[in-house]
Amino acid sequence: MNISYNFSVNLIEFIFELISWAIIGLIAYRLYRRIPEKSKVLKILVCTYIGLFSFSINWNVVDTPVKLAILPLGVWILYLILRRKEGRWERYRSFAWLGFFANYIFLANTLLSIPVHQFFYSEDELSTYISHVEDASIIATYPSANEQTLDKESLQKQIHNMKPAANHGIEWYNEMEMESTKKSEKFPYQLIDFSPKWGSNLNAVIYIEADGKGLLVSTPKKQLYYRSKESLLMGGN
Repeated sequence: MNISYNFSVNLIEFIFELISWAIIGLIAYRLYRRIPEKSKVLKILVCTYIGLFSFSINWNVVDTPVKLAILPLGVWILYLILRRKEGRWERYRSFAWLGFFANYIFLANTLLSIPVHQFFYSEDELSTYISHVEDASIIATYPSANEQTLDKESLQKQIHNMKPAANHGIEWYNEMEMESTKKSEKFPYQLIDFSPKWGSNLNAVIYIEADGKGLLVSTPKKQLYYRSKESLLMGGN
């Protein structure tokens, strides 16, 4: 079975990460202004970065990996290094702790980005997975598949109207993998050279049903089945 994924930039995650760094930079600047004896900016950046190191607990929130910083390993490392010379730890400790608490800034923004991402890129909407079909085509995944051509106009017209149907996707996929007879040819075509909605970072492999009216969207997280009113294949029934 020929499988290819479409990769794109997770725009929402990127924006929230920029916001996190902007907040950290602003706090670091305010701390820097309070230092009586100014230090080199590079040393401050290094201390803040090392302060990020921590022992963390990892878990998933709505299929998004997040981590909760527990122990400030970076702060401890800096303390052991900087305490050897009088006054250095006192000068840089606020930046070390800023690095540690920056983990919570990233955590907060990650949690905030989840509903925002779902609002702009619904994982139930077919248009999230298939946005641009100008160069799209199909390939047969089984030698016995009939010669067919993708009807791009029909697909483009129905993308926004197709909704997830009954959740038969996993059942059919298991049949495709376990059997090599008639049932394994329920989705004999694969859609290729299409693009998802820009910035969604939702990668999918998409199969087309033999009658040209069913789409099986397979992602690393789940499978969705969509049913169209008209055939998506030239010459389909």
